[in-house]
Amino acid sequence: MKSLEKFLIPIADALSKNKVLVAIRDGFMYAVPVIIVGSLFLLISNFPIEGWSEMIASFAGKGWEKYFDAATSVTFDCYALLSVFGIAYAYAREKGVDKIEAAVVSLICFLMITPMSHAAFVNEKGKAFAGFAFSNLGTKGIFLAMIVAIVATEIFAFAIKKKMVIKLPDGVPPAVMDSFAALIPAGLSMLVFFFINMIFANTSFGNVHDFIYQVLQAPLVGLGRSQGFEVIYQFLSTLFWFFGINGPAVTNTIFSPIHKALTLENYELAKAGLPMTNVFTAAFSDFFCNFGGGGSTLGLVIMMTFLAKSKRLKTLGRMALPAGIFGINEPIIFGFPMVLNVIMVIPFLLCPVLNTILGQIATAIGFIPVTSGVQLSWTTPIFVSGYLTTGSVNAVILQLIMLVSNMLLYYPFLKLQDNKYLEEELRLANEKKKDDIDELSFDDLQLD
Repeated sequence: MKSLEKFLIPIADALSKNKVLVAIRDGFMYAVPVIIVGSLFLLISNFPIEGWSEMIASFAGKGWEKYFDAATSVTFDCYALLSVFGIAYAYAREKGVDKIEAAVVSLICFLMITPMSHAAFVNEKGKAFAGFAFSNLGTKGIFLAMIVAIVATEIFAFAIKKKMVIKLPDGVPPAVMDSFAALIPAGLSMLVFFFINMIFANTSFGNVHDFIYQVLQAPLVGLGRSQGFEVIYQFLSTLFWFFGINGPAVTNTIFSPIHKALTLENYELAKAGLPMTNVFTAAFSDFFCNFGGGGSTLGLVIMMTFLAKSKRLKTLGRMALPAGIFGINEPIIFGFPMVLNVIMVIPFLLCPVLNTILGQIATAIGFIPVTSGVQLSWTTPIFVSGYLTTGSVNAVILQLIMLVSNMLLYYPFLKLQDNKYLEEELRLANEKKKDDIDELSFDDLQLD
């Protein structure tokens, strides 16, 4: 145990302190609110109930979905744009330079290297469409967005640190002073991407987007489709939790971009009228592999509430159950505790892995469909999340099977821990009773 701890702690520490990884992790988070709102629009326009569309059309008019689709497109189809801005903002924060200026410069650099003409799309006069295509601003551009945000901000920060700035005299308004201070750093960043764009335009790839997609993104996303991808992710996330480290905060720096790319690919396939193919989406991870928080502890909390005999576990279960239903289980992680708890380590590590395997099998045999592009908040309760992300009642049944399986796996270990706490409580109660008796004396007697 100690050798494992000695091996994992430095890795977690290095990953959690790496400025680039922290910026990528936090930068994606800035887009989460609008993505969730966009998902709600997507959910309403494609609500999984027979006759839903016709019912809305009866009072909203035919083609009402296009208004909802517009709200969905500016979030899902522009995810790379949101990412480059958010990651650059987070990285500038880590580097200690102007966050807004760095984010704006990175966004401009990303657009500079994005194709602006599309020979495949021409009007009736034979003129090619000029403008940015959603295909480069959505899923396909996610990894390039990460690279551009980091490189552009790095150049921007380098110029600032080297004092390559224009200083205006005192008395000039701060907003004007900041704008001029960012002039040279912004110019340097844009100049670098100007040459990058020229270089790749003269290669067989034609542009940077196609180069990054073919060389980097496609192989990594292909790895995300492999059978072992989600199992490794769930196991590592829970293992870090066991040592008291927020597991997803560490592992998501590597796995999250792949999850997001797979999720958005499903959305784009559905939008094109094609069958969705990616199993390991963000929704699959949150709502089928690890519901109830790290270690998938919802089943454990339910048993603590209703089956535990020790006051400690029963009280903790009652207090933690409302939060556990919404996927928050820090009271269990640190209050049970699950951290470094040798008695509970086996079910704690195995439940997410078991859920992942059950989910894979259920998807492979067609018991549930793959999750759609709908992205809900990770706090969405079990059963509701299963239905909304798949549109299938079978997903609710699968989540129920997983919950019961988790309870069966946790039960013998919970019983062991419960008995241990119960013995401690009885021993303390007996000691207190004994102390109370020992403290009695003839001075306490009162004679009427």
